[in-house]
Amino acid sequence: MDNTVVAVFDEYGHAQNAVNALYAEGGFSQADVKLSPAEDTSEGRQQALRSQQDTSDSGGWSIGGFFSSLFGSDQHGSDAGVYSEAVRRGSYLVTVYADSEDQADRAADILQRFNAVDLDQRASHWRSSGWTGYQSNAPMYTAEEIQKDRDMYSKTQVSQTQTQTGSKAQPQTARSGDAIPVIEEQLQVGKRVVQRGGVRIFRHVTETPVEESVQLREERVMVERTPVDQPASAADIEAFKEGTTEVRATAEEAVVGKTARVVEEVRVGKEVSERTETVKDTVRRTDVEVEQLGAQASGGNVVGDEDFRTHWQTAYGSGGGRYEDYASAYRYGADLANQQKYRGYRWDEVESHARSDWEASNAGSPWDKTKQAVRYGWEKMTRR
Repeated sequence: MDNTVVAVFDEYGHAQNAVNALYAEGGFSQADVKLSPAEDTSEGRQQALRSQQDTSDSGGWSIGGFFSSLFGSDQHGSDAGVYSEAVRRGSYLVTVYADSEDQADRAADILQRFNAVDLDQRASHWRSSGWTGYQSNAPMYTAEEIQKDRDMYSKTQVSQTQTQTGSKAQPQTARSGDAIPVIEEQLQVGKRVVQRGGVRIFRHVTETPVEESVQLREERVMVERTPVDQPASAADIEAFKEGTTEVRATAEEAVVGKTARVVEEVRVGKEVSERTETVKDTVRRTDVEVEQLGAQASGGNVVGDEDFRTHWQTAYGSGGGRYEDYASAYRYGADLANQQKYRGYRWDEVESHARSDWEASNAGSPWDKTKQAVRYGWEKMTRR
């Protein structure tokens, strides 16, 4: 289990998005990644809580079996207890089984992008509130208790931040006539010459044995003596005196000569081609939005855009786009929760109707893109 990565998420949507990113970007398979509870329903939470009591793997993957293998036989040890308590308090576990340290690091980087919980800080908050350790017989938190617990944690974090900075951040108040700058980045693309490689030519002299055949003529002097018995003629008598006669023999011998000839030319040149490259990047721009501020009675059951904007920044902000593209989805979820016919229903019981109704009237805004926004609007109203 040295290469196992575990992350805790407060929102089911964040956990599911992290799982999808592990599949798409990390190269992990469904066998490598586990999400518990697998479904965001009351029944799923109850099953996940019960599975902590079961350390066997007979019924498939369970939180109890996972904790037993990861932390040892003592399921209620301090490490296992913190993860179990997180599930009891409404959080979700994403577990990744990596084959190497590099894969584990890649998985951790992906999980952090989707708002994984700092479990050490969360456990410290629980202990400061009186929590002494996980109890297997403790009941699962209700939706109201989950929200209350997280609200208290958020207030604690804000208080600590204010203590560290020494002052509370105050909204900036613009005076009449003040200019609010709108800053926009612009993309500038230039060119530069870089070395892309080339060729280097080496010249070597090599020797190759060759053979040629040639006919050579050679003379030899032959001396032949033949006995003769006949009278001497006048010519013989004339030659009857002292003298010397020479007969020379000649011979041909091979003469080797070399001539150099150009048999091939190697020309080195460069071929120039042009191509169009599209440079992709992101540029930032500050948008100034004007919102009319009005009075509201204390204790009203109204969810303001600020709540929705905060959630949008967490769920969608990293993907680009604008909050206005999702504002109608947040309001649709809030309006849906206020309808009398859906009072007392859970989200999983109305999701199919909400999807069909949304797709019928918002053809240009896919359900998979806006589902988290609709659900958040629903949950913000049903929790109040």
